[in-house]
Amino acid sequence: MEPLADRYVQVRSLTEALAAPLSAEDQTVQSMPDVSPTKWHRGHTSWFFETFILEPRGHPAHHPGYGYIFNSYYEAVGARHPRHERGLVSRPGIDDVARYRAHVDAAMADLLGGAVDPDTADLVVLGLNHEQQHQELLLMDIKHVLSRNPLLPAYVDRPAPPAPAADKVGWIDHQGGPVDVGHPGGRFGYDNEFPRHRTQLVPFAVADRTVNCGEWLAFMDDGGYHRPELWLSDGWAAVQTQGRTAPLYWSGPDGHHPPAGDDRWHLFTLAGHRPVDPAEAVCHVDYYEADAFARWAGGRLPTEFEWEAVAAGAADAAQAADVPAADGNLLGPRLHPAGGPGQWFGDVWEWTASSYTPYPGFRPAAGAVGEYNGKFMVNQYVLRGGGCCTPPDHIRPTYRNFFPAGARWAFSGVRLARDL
Repeated sequence: MEPLADRYVQVRSLTEALAAPLSAEDQTVQSMPDVSPTKWHRGHTSWFFETFILEPRGHPAHHPGYGYIFNSYYEAVGARHPRHERGLVSRPGIDDVARYRAHVDAAMADLLGGAVDPDTADLVVLGLNHEQQHQELLLMDIKHVLSRNPLLPAYVDRPAPPAPAADKVGWIDHQGGPVDVGHPGGRFGYDNEFPRHRTQLVPFAVADRTVNCGEWLAFMDDGGYHRPELWLSDGWAAVQTQGRTAPLYWSGPDGHHPPAGDDRWHLFTLAGHRPVDPAEAVCHVDYYEADAFARWAGGRLPTEFEWEAVAAGAADAAQAADVPAADGNLLGPRLHPAGGPGQWFGDVWEWTASSYTPYPGFRPAAGAVGEYNGKFMVNQYVLRGGGCCTPPDHIRPTYRNFFPAGARWAFSGVRLARDL
């Protein structure tokens, strides 16, 4: 099991590296109910290994109160601290959390250093993929927390290379008919990607790239945020009540940022505040914004199965061309067209028109880990593709990310589709 032990160390070390640029105060701040403090992510991912792997195999809990603090949503495990109050927990501090992680890592090293049965190995792999998901969530949450600081501090000091000039959007036709969708097996996949099954598509076309900021600026200039006929009812209500005029993290010349006299739109990134580049992929829009833009553009959002049917044909080449090295992919603050056949992976998660529901024959796993995905299959929409902060080995055509329609702090963008 040495390769699994090596992977455990690699994944756990990366989580710590992502937290390293932050002060103790930054690691504790919570900017909205959906955002969790950095130290909570570090504790929760350790709690996962302790609760589902170590304790059932006779290892005592590191601290009797940590299960309540770091449980996320596993009802079968026990009570938990309210999510919206995670930022109020000043203890344990970040040094305490570091000791907790070290305790769990030492116990896991002992376990992985011996004979590991297949069921335990499967749980370890799930735990590592779970932690990689939290690495992306951690960066989403850090970005939101820093964006709420009037000084707009940067997470990393790294200049953003210019985005390649975007070609005029092209279209990829699909003849429709029966297609097989879902995970084919042979390597790790989340339970919501199974079982593989056949579905029927009618002829359609999808754009060969995602919508860029220049196109979004045109939507804004044409009154996109002021035309109720473009919006779903709930989306228009959000525009009205929240005063939306642009994607999240954008600021216009009438705000505190940018400085007076600069009439360009600016956006906040992990590397700080800068002007919007028209060629980069638009990001941090919710389902309502994506749907309104598609209606304005004379198209629609693809279904998740339309998206998968086309992306799967280009997946091998796209993965080789689109996905950067791990540190660039995870730390790079810049969203840019990644190139490759269809620009499917590694820039923004792409909203689809599909509600997040179970595949035919889906069955959640037995026990508490069965709460991982299945219980959330209501009032959510599926996103596909993978964003700039998605771990590279999570990039695959069948990956089903999901968020409520109003979520904007994820690295989410838009690809258009149309009927043929």
